[in-house]
Amino acid sequence: MFKSLIKKFKKTDLVINYSKMWKYVKPYWGRALIAMTITIPIGAMDAVIAWALKPYMDVVMVEKGSSYTAYIPLLIIVFTLLQSAFNYIATYLNTWVGQKVSIGLKLDLYKKLLRYNAAFFDQRHSGDILMRFNGDVDASCGGLLANLKLFTTRLFSSISLICVLFYNSWQLAVVAVIVLGAALYPLTTVKRKIKSITTQSVFSGAAINTQYNETYQGNRIISSYNLYDYQAKKFSDNLHTCFKLGIKMIQRTGLLSPMMHFIVSVGIAAVIWFGSHLIVTQVITPGNFVSFIAALIMLYTPIKAIGNNFNSVQMALLAMERVFELMDAQPAITSKKGAPKLEKIKKTIEYKDVCFEYIKGKQVLDHVNLTIKKGETIAFVGNSGGGKTTMVNLLPRFYDVTSGAVMIDGVDIRDYNLDSLRDNISVVFQDNFLFSGTIRDNILLGKENATQEEIDRAVKNACLEEFISSLEKGLDTDIGERGTLLSGGQKQRIAIARAFIKNAPIVILDEATSALDNKSEAVVQQAVDNLMKDRTVFIIAHRLSTVRNADKIVVVNYGKIAEMGTHEELLKKPDSVYASLYKTQLK
Repeated sequence: MFKSLIKKFKKTDLVINYSKMWKYVKPYWGRALIAMTITIPIGAMDAVIAWALKPYMDVVMVEKGSSYTAYIPLLIIVFTLLQSAFNYIATYLNTWVGQKVSIGLKLDLYKKLLRYNAAFFDQRHSGDILMRFNGDVDASCGGLLANLKLFTTRLFSSISLICVLFYNSWQLAVVAVIVLGAALYPLTTVKRKIKSITTQSVFSGAAINTQYNETYQGNRIISSYNLYDYQAKKFSDNLHTCFKLGIKMIQRTGLLSPMMHFIVSVGIAAVIWFGSHLIVTQVITPGNFVSFIAALIMLYTPIKAIGNNFNSVQMALLAMERVFELMDAQPAITSKKGAPKLEKIKKTIEYKDVCFEYIKGKQVLDHVNLTIKKGETIAFVGNSGGGKTTMVNLLPRFYDVTSGAVMIDGVDIRDYNLDSLRDNISVVFQDNFLFSGTIRDNILLGKENATQEEIDRAVKNACLEEFISSLEKGLDTDIGERGTLLSGGQKQRIAIARAFIKNAPIVILDEATSALDNKSEAVVQQAVDNLMKDRTVFIIAHRLSTVRNADKIVVVNYGKIAEMGTHEELLKKPDSVYASLYKTQLK
């Protein structure tokens, strides 16, 4: 039976998660050990006051003597001073270790987050990401370490105080320990009661974070559409959901502390009744009894409030479980073990019988076959939702095909090292994301160790020279979060400069000029033309006038290639979909 209990204990989530946590604690185990060791005297010193009351009562109060008992008050002061000093040291070391462990966990989780594929982000809100990858780490490390010191201190305090109880009267001590067990028993049900509510609370808190983020990002939409009442009601609904979950938590766990308080009070009453009998029958002295009661109250007082602390610990443990769920999860798109690097494109890029679906059962690409020669410029056109963007998103493996294969020089791109594949591809999106920092910082994302000569060349080819020269700080001008201080055309040209400096042999242009006015489009188009030279280029375009010179135009409709050819060939083709689209745009 004992062996089966040990085996079961080893398999508990707590043991498994703590064993995983050891990786992060190990570099600081010395300080952590000191912090834990210091809790022994912190807790044990609680027993000094209770123990000292026996001789003080028997000698001073009963026998009216003094002798050595005069030193007892001084002894209590000295021990309390030491306890306070140890308390400070333990708190400092616990906080230091806790912050370091939190940093390690957050860094590893962030590295994991960076590697997740596009589908992962498609299915989650920004608030979910913040809660799972940041909030849960704070909850697990902060909650556990804050309460770990409290529990270890009370553990050693309880052990020392129980020793004082047995020292004064084993009969009363047996009663006290039985009551203690009865008071602590309800704690065994806490985790089961709060697990589902805690999970719901995480999602509810994530929804609130998401709304804050959406309010920040969408402030102009809110203002222009007068969405104040709508957003306020939505936020109010989220807050009330959190409130209801908080009330449910209290309903399930709020009785713990009052119940423990009642059980403890019954225990103290039983001890006083039984202790009075033992004094009268001279089994114990009044000093034994007073010392016992003092130790018992010091033991029971924190127990009465431990329910709330235990709730916090359980919530921290559940947060830790969620953290390691993420840590153990593997991104859907990764490199195969030992996959070779893609050094360069030699001949062709081929879509071979490619099928793809974002949602199971809803086909987006249907058995697509296409071959692109090295150095060709290929344009994808067609109605919105036809599958153009999906076609190019499969090449850098933002998503993986459902069936079929995308191949480079006859090799499935899934068999190449993922990082090397993406090193060979530059992407310029319709709405390019710029990071907070300077223009230089954002350009250098294409090549961190680029020389000033390379930067200047990229700036020139991206048609940024005139704009940069007009700025007081030039390349070192701060652009604000997401490049809010720049116009659409300026953002696009910085993104193009970033692609230039990367110097990848494959370029993807995802409607790079469609959101610009005519003047900005003309400048950006010149930068795009410079970028396309001597590269294999994939263009997604709504404005057909921008793809007339493409080597091959592919019309994608309803997940299939409807037709393919040059601009002139498609215009001459009877019943041409491309010709119909082109004439519609000319009108």
